[in-house]
Amino acid sequence: MIIEKPQQFITPEFLIRAATAAWEVGGAASLRHRVFVEEQGIFQTHDRDEIDHVALPLVAISTIASEADEVVGTVRIYEAEPGLWWGSRLAVAPAYRRIGRLGAELIRLAVSSAHGAGCETFLAHVQMQNVPMFQALHWEAVEEADLHGVAHMKMRADLDFYPPFLEPETGWMALTRRKAA
Repeated sequence: MIIEKPQQFITPEFLIRAATAAWEVGGAASLRHRVFVEEQGIFQTHDRDEIDHVALPLVAISTIASEADEVVGTVRIYEAEPGLWWGSRLAVAPAYRRIGRLGAELIRLAVSSAHGAGCETFLAHVQMQNVPMFQALHWEAVEEADLHGVAHMKMRADLDFYPPFLEPETGWMALTRRKAA
């Protein structure tokens, strides 16, 4: 069962950074489970795989009075080979999808952090319904792929739009706006 915060408790300020504390890593894993196992049914029991052993989890954290509260968005990045980076498992909690920009902020941190670590090519397999958002964020479609029985588009980020960022553990504060209902 997914328990969401009432709308009146959703704040417009979020920390966007690499998960470093145990509760952040656990929150990212829990959110991925809720989205990819419970909500979407892509995986039967869990979405964990060998990439989790080498990936850097990034998170969007809601705040209360500017203090970290809970993980409400996540994505992981990893270097598959020198210069080639991948992003995967982008997830935003349902109650926070209407707020806007959390997914985009996580993508920006993912690509910019990889770029700062020497990335020459950044790729992701994107669920088809999310392709327009990625295209608006300067990604190009490469080829279609079927992953876990779900149609995806392999996409490549235009690194010219993602300046290198050297401090993913620090990240930044994102102020988002609530979308109209």
